[in-house]
Amino acid sequence: MLQKKIPMFICFLMGFLLFFQFYIPTSWSQNFYSTILRWILGISSFAIVLAVASLVRHHTRKIKERKDIPYSITLLVSLVATALIGFIGGIKSGTLFDKIFNYIQIPLQSSMFAILAFYMASAAYRAFRARNIEATLLLLAAFIVMIGVIPIGDLIHPYVPSFAQWILDVPNLAAKRGIAIGVGLGIIATSIKIILGIERNWLGR
Repeated sequence: MLQKKIPMFICFLMGFLLFFQFYIPTSWSQNFYSTILRWILGISSFAIVLAVASLVRHHTRKIKERKDIPYSITLLVSLVATALIGFIGGIKSGTLFDKIFNYIQIPLQSSMFAILAFYMASAAYRAFRARNIEATLLLLAAFIVMIGVIPIGDLIHPYVPSFAQWILDVPNLAAKRGIAIGVGLGIIATSIKIILGIERNWLGR
């Protein structure tokens, strides 16, 4: 029982202290806030250790279950080898670690994002179908923006890039602000529920 009550009490205490600190701009409250930020950065660094341990445990279990063995072995070997190379040879420019990053990881990331771009294009093609008025407006706006940000848009008409920028700056920005307000209210509601102990999923099982 204490395993859940102690974290909930710490969360409640720190939540209210940081909340009131924001509205009490004194030297003591600012020093307290700076100290808490340093503690948060230090504690957050332990998340890397937990992430690596979880990754190793997950792929070790997959190897034992004989599921996607080549991929799991490749990941674990790459993880250990890259860590050892970084610790032994350093991470400065020109080292083996730097070459692995520049000539292996960056090309792999570029390939992944290229595949993701094609996937997004296919998803957009399926989504942008003029089934009703809203979908038609979305299709037209997307088409104008895509044409306006490439050189061919200026060749079609000089006002096409300006109109595309207007779509991004006015209707698009209004929608983004509405979404941002909704997300902000959701974050506030969730934070209050966590501080008051109503939301307890973060405690685990």
